[in-house]
Amino acid sequence: MIDILIAVLSTIGALSILIAAIGIVRMPDFYLRLSVTVKAATLGSGLLLLSAAIYFPEVAVSTKAFAILFFLVLTAPVAAHMIGRCAYLIKTNLWEGTVRDELKGMYDEKSQKLRSGEEEDQEGSNH
Repeated sequence: MIDILIAVLSTIGALSILIAAIGIVRMPDFYLRLSVTVKAATLGSGLLLLSAAIYFPEVAVSTKAFAILFFLVLTAPVAAHMIGRCAYLIKTNLWEGTVRDELKGMYDEKSQKLRSGEEEDQEGSNH
C-alpha cells in the first residue's frame, strides 16, 4: 500500500513538473510563464519531497525533506512576487491579448511604491 502511495505521489509530482516545463514554452508572456512555472514546479517538487520522506523512513531524511518542503512553500511565492514586480517596474511587455492591467498608473515612478486605490479616491475627492 505504501509503494502505491509513493508511486502515485511521485507520478503526480513528475507530471506537475512536466506541466511547468510545458508552461514555459507555451505561455505567451513573462508573467504567465512565471505564474505557471512557480505554481506547478512548487507542487511537483513538494510531492516528490513528500514521496521521498515516505520512502525513506529515517527521521533525518524525513526531517530534511519536510524542512525543504516548508521553505520551498514559504519562499517560492514571495520570490515569484518579487520577480514579477521587478519585471513590471522595468516595463516588461504584457501579452497583446491582455485585457486589463490593474497596476497601470498605480506605481510612483520615482519611489517605485505602490499606491492603493483608496489613496487615489482621496486625491480625487480633494480636487
